[in-house]
Amino acid sequence: MSVRNISAVTFAVSDMERSVHFYGALGLELAYGGEQASFTSFRAGESFVNLIATPGHAGAWWGRAILRVDDADEHYRSQVAAGLNPDEPRDAPWGERYFHISDPDGHELSFAELLPGS
Repeated sequence: MSVRNISAVTFAVSDMERSVHFYGALGLELAYGGEQASFTSFRAGESFVNLIATPGHAGAWWGRAILRVDDADEHYRSQVAAGLNPDEPRDAPWGERYFHISDPDGHELSFAELLPGS
């Protein structure tokens, strides 16, 4: 018996409307809920990014969710074009090209592509 992948990550958010706009701008597909919902789910490939409304939530850094992508530079350009402010993509010695962005509540997301030979 083994775990095959992460099914979903759920983030507590203080403003659902703002967060739905942010995750939509990242290119995630809305699967359930929306701007006025208390729970919203976005498709991320075969997994999900969930949002749960927690008014007054004070975000604190807890780690990061890493989303595998085919082309980190393409995702970076798309986010910048959508008016977001991700970090510049860079290559890591462990064989990924990646960049980070924080959502409106301070949850850190990393978009990572495997480099050839990794």
